[in-house]
Amino acid sequence: MIAPLLLMAAASSGPVAPKPLFRDPVHDGAADASTVRDRKSGEWVIFYTNRRVDLPMGDAQDARWVHGTAIGMARSKDGVRWRYAGTADIPKSCTGDTLWAPDVQWFEGRWHMWLTVVPGVFRDWNAPRFIVHLTSPDLKRWRCGERLDLGSDRVIDASVIALPQGGYSLFFNDERMNKAIRTADSSDLIHWRVKDRLTDTPGEGPKAFRWKGRWWLISDAWKGLLVMRSDDGEHWTRQADMILAKPGVHPTDRAKGQHPDIIVAGDRAYIIYFVHQEGEDAARAKPDWRRRSLLQIAELEERDGIVTVDRDAPTRVELLP
Repeated sequence: MIAPLLLMAAASSGPVAPKPLFRDPVHDGAADASTVRDRKSGEWVIFYTNRRVDLPMGDAQDARWVHGTAIGMARSKDGVRWRYAGTADIPKSCTGDTLWAPDVQWFEGRWHMWLTVVPGVFRDWNAPRFIVHLTSPDLKRWRCGERLDLGSDRVIDASVIALPQGGYSLFFNDERMNKAIRTADSSDLIHWRVKDRLTDTPGEGPKAFRWKGRWWLISDAWKGLLVMRSDDGEHWTRQADMILAKPGVHPTDRAKGQHPDIIVAGDRAYIIYFVHQEGEDAARAKPDWRRRSLLQIAELEERDGIVTVDRDAPTRVELLP
């Protein structure tokens, strides 16, 4: 089964999504989305990193607010109107206090989650990080799997796809390799063979997906989102221009887009990205406000192998099973 959800949608139809798409009501720090359709209820579910942006900082370098994080959930019947759905029931026995960047996929008759774990709460960014595999029958009860052996003690941000010819590919960020995006292959979703680096520039948050007869990889380069395309999933061409690099005009969309998720809907594709709130009026009076982040949605456009996004245009969303 191909990893990104393949759905049918009528072109340029559906209700206009709000801006923002979703704002976490607990900490106001939603980021790093992974979106799937609940096969039992028919609802859409976003799993996301819920950063504690409301935590007072001891000093300017205090990074505790990005640690001690649970995985938040939001649910929607139509992909447009979202409600907070609590936090994911993830066992602590195989994870830890800090959970980042879930990647949730349906493979081989059950749900899988690849989750970044930081073993503790730290005041800085210098801590071990690893990726854990979990499974679930229903998106509610998660069971421990294995910790991935990827040859590094600083790996984050998994994205897994099923290949048409069989087997699976994993895309991840190796911080020990100057934060390069790397790949690994597996035949069973448990044992992974790590391959060479894919990008020659630093980045994180890769998202791989199949769309319009090609493979695509979009990742966060911290100055916009890097786009790569491939005809075979092995040889990749880098797009010259990044997307979502220029801030939008909406008050909650006035910063670069970060850490993408993709929903493929027939021949349409939607990108869900997070945005720091440095452009909101409240950030002028409260410097800490810019740590806040929320989720936005826009539609990808492709012409002659080049992907663009108009983040200021109304985004009509219709996701029909």
